[in-house]
Amino acid sequence: MAAAAYVFDAYGTLFDVHAAMARHRAACGPDADRFSDLWRIKQLEYTWTLTLAGKYLDFFTLTERALDFSLSRFPSVPKSLRADLLDAYMTLDAYADARATLQALKAHGDKTAILSNGSPRMLKAAVDAAQIGPLLDDVFSVDSVKMYKPRREVYELVTRGFSVEPADIVFVSSNRWDVMGATAFGFRCAWINRAGNPDEYPDHPPVAVLKSLSDLPALAI
Repeated sequence: MAAAAYVFDAYGTLFDVHAAMARHRAACGPDADRFSDLWRIKQLEYTWTLTLAGKYLDFFTLTERALDFSLSRFPSVPKSLRADLLDAYMTLDAYADARATLQALKAHGDKTAILSNGSPRMLKAAVDAAQIGPLLDDVFSVDSVKMYKPRREVYELVTRGFSVEPADIVFVSSNRWDVMGATAFGFRCAWINRAGNPDEYPDHPPVAVLKSLSDLPALAI
């Protein structure tokens, strides 16, 4: 069955969430990697806890709060870097295989889109910086429903936006919990498992597990 569209998660899938720290690695010091990991962990944790509580704050606010928590936990990272790290997060580096993958899909005549926790402002900045806007048919943000993945209402943004059934969508994410949520919703999912992590949700398997985005265009799913 041909896909109506290939829909990509943004952070961790198209854009490298650790790129902000990488640009300031020397200044961040010996705890740079652990600091960046914690920043990402807390950022996601806040999306889940707020959604469970029926509350919402935009993703940039949560990114700020997660950064402040991480700076407090790692005093070796200078707090003076706060503004620089936030600026860098707005224009995260795209993975090397992101543009080529989108180009290959568009050359094949496929529709492409982003579905992300990111706020519209963050997504526009990242898409513009990576110069992939012309390769996308749409960008869907959770901000329009004021709740975060993996709520079904988030994935419904895609089916409503493209006027299709869930099974018509190939959803691509590096986040296994996101693949679980999208699979439960009915999307056909490709898990980009760059790190070779073990599977955590065997009851909601993806239809494909790939090591990179570049494997996607040749895959028949």
